[in-house]
Amino acid sequence: MKLVASVFILALASFCQALENGLMRTPPMGWLAWERFRCNIDCKNDPQNCISEKLFMEMANCLVTDGWKDLGYEYVNIDDCWMAKERDAEGQLVPDPERFPSGIKALADYVHSLGLKLGIYGDLGTHTCGGYPGTTLDQIEQDALTFAEWGVDMLKLDGCYSSAEYQAKGYPRMTRALNATGRLIAYSCSWPAYQGGLPPQVNYTLLTNVCNLWRNYDDIQDSWDSVLSIVDWFSKNQDVLQPQAGPGHWNDPDMLIIGNFGLSEEQSRSQMALWTILAAPLFLSTDLRTISQSSQEILQNKLMIKINQDPLGIQGRRILQEKSRIEVFLRPLSNSASALVFFSRRTDMPYRYTTSLAKLNYTQNAIYEVQDVYTGEIISGLKIDDNFKVVINPSGVVMWYVYPIKYLDQPFSFLNQLYKPETKKFHPFPL
Repeated sequence: MKLVASVFILALASFCQALENGLMRTPPMGWLAWERFRCNIDCKNDPQNCISEKLFMEMANCLVTDGWKDLGYEYVNIDDCWMAKERDAEGQLVPDPERFPSGIKALADYVHSLGLKLGIYGDLGTHTCGGYPGTTLDQIEQDALTFAEWGVDMLKLDGCYSSAEYQAKGYPRMTRALNATGRLIAYSCSWPAYQGGLPPQVNYTLLTNVCNLWRNYDDIQDSWDSVLSIVDWFSKNQDVLQPQAGPGHWNDPDMLIIGNFGLSEEQSRSQMALWTILAAPLFLSTDLRTISQSSQEILQNKLMIKINQDPLGIQGRRILQEKSRIEVFLRPLSNSASALVFFSRRTDMPYRYTTSLAKLNYTQNAIYEVQDVYTGEIISGLKIDDNFKVVINPSGVVMWYVYPIKYLDQPFSFLNQLYKPETKKFHPFPL
């Protein structure tokens, strides 16, 4: 308890130095190298897939030419293993000279020329998780300035090889250092993931004033079990986590692994829908040069992205767990709209699930229209007491975009508790 108290006091001392960059008012979107390409530095034998400037330039090209950028995927993020094994004679971080011969500044310039943004990786500790030079407390200001001079737009600061007390000093200190550079640099912290992700070890009141987004839990792996473990942890702890998300500060359940090797098409649809309900950052970690058409369609679903990027920034919640192994998630959206996800944990066959909006916490006496996010099908004239059925495939989802088209009266309702209903007229979203 003494350690926890001392860590809290150290962190609280920096509270007044809040992150004031005005960035990431909606969940960030982009591409991140780690899950798909890891720490592959063997450019001799695997030049197409090693961590190199070539890889990041090619992914940036794909974001532009294949329509990702136009949908909001704007960050090209370097993760671990980009550095040389030692700092230079002046103590500066430097990229590996063979894999990044042009330097990070040139890479940033190239990414910027495409209308994209460049993210970079560091570690608050003696070494990165991959064994490369870390950022110790006395190097924070120097490294922040280096990143700014290179034209970096986002920093992910990991926490390998450091202690709780060290992190309580270092993460807020990096906030002040980034502010001091004069460059707007979004800040992703791994701080809570190293402290169990929950209070009292994690002070979310402080964290929301220090970081733009943060990793709460374990790294995602290329498997359905990994996706489920993250969904389970976020759902189990949603009373703590859900209130922390909002414009400029987001819970991060980690990357999208859609397009890799571990998920079926149904499971890929599920990850995209569940991450959207969670108001999660959407960072692709797949090979955009070879991604399948079906995976691309899931990740480029325009209505899905519209929901993810809703300006209210309210994180959704799991509201039901049925004995039938069907779960229901709800996310309130702007203009009295909402998103529903019906998620099947079953592994046998498609399941016909019957319910009504009233059973799903809707109390607004209105007539609703519903649009299926994946098929585009429209259901109109739905009242809250009307029963309806959805057919959900094993490990799959049905996702609805729900919006009122006529108010029958104006009671104080579940949705009114979150925001005042508006009279905006809705139309089906073109998919």
